[in-house]
Order: sequence, then C-alpha cells, then structure tokens
Amino acid sequence: MIEDLLNYNIIGIGLALAMLIIGSIIDIWKREIHDYYWIVFGSVGFLLIFINSDILPHLFKIGIALIIAPFVIFIWRIGLFGGADAFALIALAVIAPMATFSENPVTPFTSLSNAAILFVIPFFLNVFRNLISMARHDDIFEGFEESKFKKICAMLIGYKAKNPKFCFSIEKTEKDKKKLNLTVHHADNEEYCTTPNTWITPGIPYLLLIMGGFIIQLLYGDIILSFFINS
Repeated sequence: MIEDLLNYNIIGIGLALAMLIIGSIIDIWKREIHDYYWIVFGSVGFLLIFINSDILPHLFKIGIALIIAPFVIFIWRIGLFGGADAFALIALAVIAPMATFSENPVTPFTSLSNAAILFVIPFFLNVFRNLISMARHDDIFEGFEESKFKKICAMLIGYKAKNPKFCFSIEKTEKDKKKLNLTVHHADNEEYCTTPNTWITPGIPYLLLIMGGFIIQLLYGDIILSFFINS
C-alpha cells in the first residue's frame, strides 16, 4: 500500500513537472497553448488514480484540490491571466493534488499563492532596467506630461522598449500629448504592441511563475501560510 502511494505521488509529480516545463516552453515560444494540451495531461493524471488499490482517498484529495477551479476560472475571465494558466492550475490539481516533499502545510491554492509572490520579480527587473537607462542619461519620459507618481508606477510595471515583442502598450496620445495608460490589460483579449520606442508592460508568461510556485510547493510548501504559522 505504501509502495503504491509512493509510486502514485512520484509519477504524478513527474507528470506535473513535465506538463509545466513543456507548457512553459510552448508559452514562451508561441504565447498560446491549445486547451487539448491540458485535457490530455489532466486525463492521464486522473487515470493514474487507478494504479492504486485504494482509489477513494485519492478521489477525495483531488476533489478538495479542485476547489481552486472556480477561483482561477474567475481570474481568467476578468483577464488577470490567460486561459492556459487557469487550465494549468486545474490540471495540476488533478495530477498532483497538494503534492509536497516538505512538512510545511499546503492548500489547493499553494502553487498560485507562491506564484503570486514570484510575480514581484518582474517589478524589480523593470525598475533595474529603467535605472540603467536613466544612468545612461536616456530621457525615458520624453514628451510625457505626467505626475511623478504615474512615472514611478510606470517604472514599476514597464519600460520604454525600442522593439516591443509580446508586450502591451501603456502609453496613449490625447490632444497630441503623450499620456501613460496604467489600466489593467486583459491577458487574452489585448493585442500585443509592435510600435517602436513605446512604453510597454511585458506580457509575462505566468505559466513560468506557476511552475516556480509548484516547485516551491514541493520543496518548501506554502510560503504565505508558513509565514503566518511560524510568526
């Protein structure tokens, strides 16, 4: 029984990592992953349950893990991340429900919450890039008439790109004047910017952060939950 459980967990974790790694590569390359990709991996993950002699506990665990499904679908529909990210988290809940090698607690939301913490990394990269440009005496806000607060916000979420690729524009023109547009961009519906020398916010492949969040879950558990429990 213990051997069956070990095999089930190890195979599920291996399958989940393969799904996320391959999916991340496709996402970076094409920025689009077909829904069938997640259906196939999710179906294989579900079939893994039947390698065990005791199926019901694993079905129950998957049922608990799938609590995340309506939440991520809602986030997808309002455009905070793409459909691939939502389906990845749902497939992950089926393939390796709340899997971890650590003794720290995990929840159905752990991979997502860990990914959200990793989401701050691009902000630091944007600031670093902008500071380098300013150190080179580049006028990154040339032609803009905006408050210091808006300029600081722009430096956090984006930068001025010479040749944008897989990015969203955060500037607009009003009455022949350049303005910063800091509204939230819909991850699925917004078109990528191709205008040279434009202030943009990178279209970050969130799947990479989900993969990172899952790896942290495996090795450490839930960062936020552990912080509150240990504080």
